[in-house]
Order: sequence, then structure tokens, then C-alpha cells
Amino acid sequence: MDEIVETLRKIEQNYKLFQQQQFSFVRALEHTREEAHDLIRPVSSITQVQCYKDHHCYNATDRRILNMFISICNDLRSLCHRLETVHPGDSVSNNLLEKCKVLLNDSNDFTAIRATYPHGVVNYLSLEEARHRYGGVVSLIPIVIDSMTDWITYMKRHVLYKVSRGRATSKKETPISQTPSAVHLAAPTSVGNKHNVQLQEKDFQTHLAENQRPQQKAPWRPPGKHP
Repeated sequence: MDEIVETLRKIEQNYKLFQQQQFSFVRALEHTREEAHDLIRPVSSITQVQCYKDHHCYNATDRRILNMFISICNDLRSLCHRLETVHPGDSVSNNLLEKCKVLLNDSNDFTAIRATYPHGVVNYLSLEEARHRYGGVVSLIPIVIDSMTDWITYMKRHVLYKVSRGRATSKKETPISQTPSAVHLAAPTSVGNKHNVQLQEKDFQTHLAENQRPQQKAPWRPPGKHP
């Protein structure tokens, strides 16, 4: 899990650099769309951006920023596959993962998606027409990153809950000498021993008293013959 968190952190750093160049990204799409004579339909898939770069891009700056977008999408897709293998998850985590897989599909139509607060990528687009054409493509990466972050946060809490619950339910083995049954058995035994000791002590005191008791002397008689 730590490696996944670190990988996502690196992707977020790359995305921050890309986000700072959003104007260059949109301008590159404008240039390649003009070359492709494809100015009417909005940018709706990763495949479409790849096609613009491969067949209609003649500017090194445009190629670099389009490559950056595609590279981040590929990194997110690879991370998505790793998330599948790390933990089977449950319905909540699986739904988040499935959302990422669908969004990152090369042919998926992301025209209608829009990143909302705290992301301002859509607001950075100047005109309503530009927002319609590029609102989806600029929203793709931040939405996927948010979903992956939610997945990691949920899984951490889920695992932590299971661990804490397991610790709470597990009980330490009680020594036999401290078990209720042992105490119950020990009590009569102790009472019996005490009783025997008391009896023995009483017999001893009686025997001692008899040995120490002065013997009675025969009554005095005058000297002489006696029958």
C-alpha cells in the first residue's frame, strides 16, 4: 500500500506541472484540431488526443504537452491495474476502481464529465464554447486522481477497522490457576486443609496437656504395715 501511495503522489506532482500549462494544452488541441479539420466536435476521448498528436501535430511544444497528458493517463491506468491486484476490496472500493477503469479507457467518451471544486480547471477555460469542447478533457485527470485517493483512504480505514476489531475480540488465554473453576476447586481444598490442621493442633494440645498435668500422689499413711 505504501508503494501505491508513493506512486500516486508522484503522479500528482506531474499533474501539477501539467496543470500549470493548461493554456498550452488547450492551444495545442486547437492547433491539431485545425490541422485535422475537426473543429466542430468536442475532444471526447484519450484516443482522439493520441490521434491528434500522432497525425496532426507539427509543433514540438504542442507535441510535448500532448505527450505529457497521455503519459499521465498511462501512469494512472497502470496504477489502476495495481490497485486491482493489491486487495480484492468490497463493493465500495470496487465501484471506485471501476469508475477509474472506465474513465481511463482509451475510447471512453468523457465529454460530459466536469471537475468541480476544489478543482478550477473548467473555470480556467475562457469561453463557454471552449468549456464545451475542452471541459471533459481537462477534467479527466483530476477526477481520476480524486477517485484513486478516495480508494486508498477507504482501504486504509477498512483495513485499520478490521485490525482494531480483531484486537478487540481476541482474548488472552487465562492461566489455569486463575480460571474460575480452579478457584472454585481450590477453595474447598483450602478449607479442608485448614480444618485438618485445626484438628491436629487440638489433638497436640490435648496430648501436651495430659503429659504436663501433675500426677496425683497417694494419700499419706502412717508408717507401719498396711494391708
